[in-house]
Amino acid sequence: MGIVSPGFHGRRRRSDVKLPPGQYLTEDFPVLSAGPTPRVGTDAWEFVVTTETGTRHRWSWAEFRALPAETPTVDIHCVTKWSKLATTWTGVSLDTLLADVETTADYALARSYGGYTTNLPLQDLVDGQAWLAYRFDDEDLAAEHGGPVRLLVPHLYFWKSAKWIQGLDLLTEDEPGFWETAGYHDYGDPWLEQRYQGD
Repeated sequence: MGIVSPGFHGRRRRSDVKLPPGQYLTEDFPVLSAGPTPRVGTDAWEFVVTTETGTRHRWSWAEFRALPAETPTVDIHCVTKWSKLATTWTGVSLDTLLADVETTADYALARSYGGYTTNLPLQDLVDGQAWLAYRFDDEDLAAEHGGPVRLLVPHLYFWKSAKWIQGLDLLTEDEPGFWETAGYHDYGDPWLEQRYQGD
């Protein structure tokens, strides 16, 4: 596993903007990754939802792109304390992807190309709170930012918005992911400063 690669500079605070505690404003889009950047072509990309019973729901790139898209504008907050406001994405709502998935699960484990995982309560992925995003600022999502598709869960710290998303495992019990097993908070609410276990 490679080193976490910081890619940001400068701190800016504005008194007219309400940020979560401990955050500073950036105009940049910092790149932080735990390891090398996977390069996944759209010809090989697929998204798979696996339920707690083992039932699998798959979408190829063409099937995924045929789904209705949304263009949310959201603020994002990184656990390393930067915040970027009014970011615009294009993607498919998890509500759309999960509409025909029968499950009694309460949790999800997001899995990425490259082996990264992160855990989330399933209720945080529905009701217009989460998307699979493939464009940022009217451009295809760059690989260093998680392209071709990343999970976007803007109300939680950004490590929960898994880059290079490959699938979701729906679970009846919570299963910590990569950073959570290393001591990061299981939930990650930036407004409560839930950075580490015990926060």
